[in-house]
Amino acid sequence: MSWKRRFEPLVRPLLQTWWRMTRGMTLGVRGIVLRGDGRVVLVKHTYVPGWHLPGGGVERGEPAELSLRRELQEECGVDLTGPVRLQGIYSNEPRFRGDHVLVYVAEHWQACECDHDGEIEAVDWFDPDRLPDDVTPATRRRLDEFRSGDSASVW
Repeated sequence: MSWKRRFEPLVRPLLQTWWRMTRGMTLGVRGIVLRGDGRVVLVKHTYVPGWHLPGGGVERGEPAELSLRRELQEECGVDLTGPVRLQGIYSNEPRFRGDHVLVYVAEHWQACECDHDGEIEAVDWFDPDRLPDDVTPATRRRLDEFRSGDSASVW
């Protein structure tokens, strides 16, 4: 287990308190990036367990789709070459009050160099029918909703 993952439970509440004091609401983006064979890219962070959809926080003044583009390039080496579609807007209220996540579907992209600066432990492509056992519950729900055409409001 990495040192980042061991300290995450201690550091996260401090960061969330800071974010809550400095921002009324936080916003994040995640991407369901599809490959031609139907596989989706997932990332494993160095600081939290499990496989996740790639993405991250929207910086103040940054458009959400630009944040998605930046995060996909940094985390998994995906450069968007066409439009993305908004899958849904989700509230992360049970885990972090005031946090919302926009999930986009990206089908038009090309590979590029990634620069995750030690934040990402692993990047891999998975068949949505055969996700790894340690995929996060929220990631599994977003992929199930994508495949069924449904969406929900809670992360």
